[in-house]
Amino acid sequence: MTTDLKGKVAIITGASRGIGRAIANTVASLGINLAIAARQEGPLKEAADEIRQKHKVEVLPVTCDVTKLEDLENLVKKTKEKFGKIDILINNAGVSSQYPFEKQPIEDFEKLAHTNYLGYVRLIRLVINDLIKNKSGAIINMVSGSTLCDPVPRNFIVYSSLKVGLRAFSKGLFWEMRDYGIKVTSILPGVTDTDLTGKLQDITVDVSRLMTTEAIENAVKFALTVPPNVCPLEIAVINQQTPWTKPVIPYAQKHPER
Repeated sequence: MTTDLKGKVAIITGASRGIGRAIANTVASLGINLAIAARQEGPLKEAADEIRQKHKVEVLPVTCDVTKLEDLENLVKKTKEKFGKIDILINNAGVSSQYPFEKQPIEDFEKLAHTNYLGYVRLIRLVINDLIKNKSGAIINMVSGSTLCDPVPRNFIVYSSLKVGLRAFSKGLFWEMRDYGIKVTSILPGVTDTDLTGKLQDITVDVSRLMTTEAIENAVKFALTVPPNVCPLEIAVINQQTPWTKPVIPYAQKHPER
């Protein structure tokens, strides 16, 4: 992509609050027109009004549940009807679920898979041929800092395993798309003070371990504004005191007598 982004068009999912809303404001500050998507119409329209007023760009709010293929198809259709093109896709919508595996509700599995993995992959598939045709574009996937841990953190193994899959998919997509001039970037944020993670048990008791959205916004801006022949493949943005760095297996262990 060219570094002159004024007049470009971006789709951003999960954009009515938290990280997504912050990213949408940052992207709009670059002169990029937006199609923003989220499930709840009220907060989405509020976000659209705020961004229009603040950044003087066009903003199309589209109610969308990323777990539903027909909603994703409608999002792409309405974006192209409004703007005539799609240049940038930022997949941000996400849900979390914090349980020891044996206590995790089985219905959570499908919700996590359809939101945090399939929602991303399906939407990319729906826009990718437009980007290939234009021989230009950028895809940014919001992954998770928890994928930096091996094994993944306790109580998040289903969530984090799906994010590991998304991270692998994004790397593979980069290699397939680079000859078309399409950039693919994964952002791996630490635990951030938002509605998604701000109320998680134990993980966020110590607020010093939470970071604001500012560093993530800067990472997105960096990914979009590097020179055309450069692609940040992955950007990890981690709080210095992130809880993911606590030992997955405690140091103090009770060993059976030999």
